[in-house]
Formats: sequence, structure tokens, C-alpha cells
Amino acid sequence: MLARVLSSSLIGIDPYLVEVEVNVEGHAFRYSTVGLPELAVRESKERVISAIKNSGYKFPPKAYTINLAPADIKKEGSAFDLPIAIGILAALGVVIHEDLDDYVLLGELSLDGTLRPVKGALPSAVGVKEHKLKGLILPAQNAREAAVTGNIDVIPVHTLLDAILFLNGEKHIEPIEVDPELLFSNAQNYPVDFADVRGQAHVKRALEVAAAGGHNVLMIGPPGSGKTMLAKRFPTILPQMTLDEALETTKIHSIAGMVRTEGLVATRPFRSPHHTISDAALVGGGRIPRPGEVSLAHHGVLFLDELPEFQKNVLEVLRQPLENIEVTISRATMSLTYPANFILLSAMNPCPCGFSSDPRHECSCNSAGIQKYMAKISGPLLDRIDLHIEVPAIPFEELAAKQDGECSVAVRQRVQAARDLQISRFQNESSIHSNADMPPKMIRTVCQIDENSAVLLKSAITNLGLSARAYDRILKVSRTIADLSTSTSIQAEHLSEAIQYRTLDRQLWMV
Repeated sequence: MLARVLSSSLIGIDPYLVEVEVNVEGHAFRYSTVGLPELAVRESKERVISAIKNSGYKFPPKAYTINLAPADIKKEGSAFDLPIAIGILAALGVVIHEDLDDYVLLGELSLDGTLRPVKGALPSAVGVKEHKLKGLILPAQNAREAAVTGNIDVIPVHTLLDAILFLNGEKHIEPIEVDPELLFSNAQNYPVDFADVRGQAHVKRALEVAAAGGHNVLMIGPPGSGKTMLAKRFPTILPQMTLDEALETTKIHSIAGMVRTEGLVATRPFRSPHHTISDAALVGGGRIPRPGEVSLAHHGVLFLDELPEFQKNVLEVLRQPLENIEVTISRATMSLTYPANFILLSAMNPCPCGFSSDPRHECSCNSAGIQKYMAKISGPLLDRIDLHIEVPAIPFEELAAKQDGECSVAVRQRVQAARDLQISRFQNESSIHSNADMPPKMIRTVCQIDENSAVLLKSAITNLGLSARAYDRILKVSRTIADLSTSTSIQAEHLSEAIQYRTLDRQLWMV
């Protein structure tokens, strides 16, 4: 007898339906799975057979053939356990649902028949909605995540037996319903605040500028100056995520199996990989390509602490996502694209020992060692970082101050106002979302300066030893500073402040 059950899989972040066809015949035991199954799918045989038996059903010795269509795409993961088991039981006449095509089934089976959570529930639910199917049957742990899409029945099941009884009409299971707007608003809380940081007023100002324009940042300072503390609080001053951004980010985290119990990523992601990370882990890859840290930071922040300690090849692979806000991973049989629209926030010491800029400690490095240390950051990568900020050691008086600094909410309001101006400015440019995204041609139009400002910029380039690549960066940052002050044009004071954020382009730092 032949049975057909629907399941789902993913290509990148895009879902596609998988038809699980099960044919049962004969009286001699044979079990084969076809349709380019990967190892985890082939191993489902033992889980499925044990789960069916331990759920109280017989597994007669027959020839079982399971086909996963389309057969020309590799199938991986353990989410096919449940649809395969239901398909076998339907072919044996145990499941008698009139039309199994109403539902998509996902779930990993334990040997006793209980269901374990799977990856990719949210994008799979989006696929169910796009194909106008009735609903999705999946492990209860994934139900809230999948229900965020709305307009489909999300049926949470704890065991294989629950799924069988539901499909046979012997047990009513209420579909999970969540209000995405309410869930979104309740989850928009950060555990940290900018007010926690003592002193460093000029660094906070620079981070506000970076948040307002979507600019990449490099902080340079001795150990203990607060670089990491500032970085962790940077997402709290970014504009609040929209629901569409939250859903897109949650899709990526769902594929990686990192969605929390609330089912929605509603705050800006903050990813901080260790400097020993590989290039594949950073941008994505592997035998079966998975999203990397740059994609997990989508619509948020990627923080690279101790930037020169990262392997050179790891830093160089950042150039494509920083330029194209996406990552393309090519393999012999497929090419996958993951979104990667993030702000790069990085930190480093001024020298190998860390104390060349700290008047309270003696630096033990020679000039050759400092030059070698600084040279670990390539020019093309540095070219994509708009703000270089010096973070000095914090004086005792500022550490001991009883008054808290400005809270994140107040800073975020100014940032949002500046972003609103940019949204209006670039409303006809689908590929430009902030000042940082402007190409050189648009800079000439949007970032025009008067004669006095031109003289100031020429002086900076000539006398401070600023590089040619700093020219466009200074203009873009100046435009953001002008937006923060609600100025329609770039003034000399805006340009002057932007010049101060090019530490590594000055002759003192050139290597």
C-alpha cells in the first residue's frame, strides 16, 4: 500500500515542501530510504521502528520503501522522523486521515515515541502559509516559534501517539495561537543600559553617531578602559527592531536552533565570537552550509574583541558581507545566500602589551612590534570601518561618580530621529538603508560641503596625514552628525567632529 505525507526542508532560509512517499508490500523485511538522504535521515530507520513499537503499534516484517521528493535535493536533519513514521502507519492502515495533504509534519522521534524539537520551525511555517495549507504538526517545544506566522493551525504534539490520535480524529489538540505584536512588544527588553557606563562621554557620543548612521566602529584603548562594556550596550541605542526585521532575524536563528522559548528574536542580536573562530564559522559554511556569526548578527551587531588576534584569513572573509550585506556560500551541488546586514563593532589594544596610550603604565613594546601588531588589520578591511575611536583609561573621579550617565532610551530617541531622516532621504533607493550604505556617487550629491568646510577637509587630509580612503568616510559620518543635529546641510563643526574619528588614518598610526 502507498501513502503520501508532507514535510518541509530548507535551502538557505527558504523553505520547500518535501513529499514523503511510503510504499509497503510483501512479507520479507526490507527498509530503504531514497531521495538523497544524509546520514541523520538514513539513521531515522532505528528511531522510527522503535518509536512505532513503543507507542503500542505493530511493525510487521514487510518491504518498506521511503522516497523523499524532490529526489535531486539532499535531505538532512532529523525532522523527517515524524512524517516517515506517520507515512508508514498510514500505509499500514493505522492512520486513516482522509487527506494527509492538509498538514506538514516535522519532528525528531525518541526511541520511546516522544518528540524532540527541530531546527527551522519558523521558516517551515512560513512555507506552509505560502502554500495555503491548513497547518503544521510539530513538537510542542517549537509550537510558539511556528505560530508567530499566524493564519495557519500549529498543532503541538508531545509524542508520536498524540499525532496519530489527532490525525485519526480520536483526540482534539487545540492549535497554538500567539499575538506576534504582543509577543514582539513584550520581548523588547535589554538587560543592560548605557547608563551603567561611567565616564567615556566622547566614546558614547561616537557610538551614538555610529548607531544613527549604521557605521562600523573600531575602538582602540588599553585593557580595562571599558571597550567591551560599551560594546555590549551598543545594541540598546540602536533603533528598535520592526516586526518584519524580528521575523527575518528569527528565521536565521531558527535554522541554527537558537530560538528561545518566547519564539521571537525581538531585540537587536549581539554576537561576540572568540578570536579563535574559523572563517567558516564566522561567515557560514560546512559540508551542509549553515549560517555563520555574520548572519546570526543580521539586523544587529557583530563584536570582534581583540581584533588583531583574529586570523588574517578570518578577517578577510568579512569583506564580502560588509560590502554586500549578504553571504553567498557555494558548494558543488548548490549555492546558498544568507542575509548579513550588521554593524561591525570591533576593539583592540594600541599595542601588543596594551599600554602605549595609558599614561599610568609603561609600555614594553618597541616601534617595530607596534607596527607589526597594527599591520594585522588590512587596508581593505580598515577601509570599511568608518569610525576609529580612542578609548582612554577611566580616571578615578569618573569611576567613583555617583550619578549615572544618560540612559539608553534617551540616546535611542535621538538615533531614531536621525534614522527617520535617512529613511525619508533614501526612500527611492531599495539598496540603501542608512548613510553608511551610500555609494561614492551618492556621497557627492548628499554630502555637499561649503567652501569653508572644503578648506578644513583639505587641511585634515594634508596636515593630519589622513588617507585618501578616509575622504568618503568623513563625508558620510559628517552627514550623520548633521542628521543628529537636524541640520539640512553639513557644517564645519560636523566635519571637524567626523575628522576626529579617523585615528588610524593619522600619520601617528600609519604602518
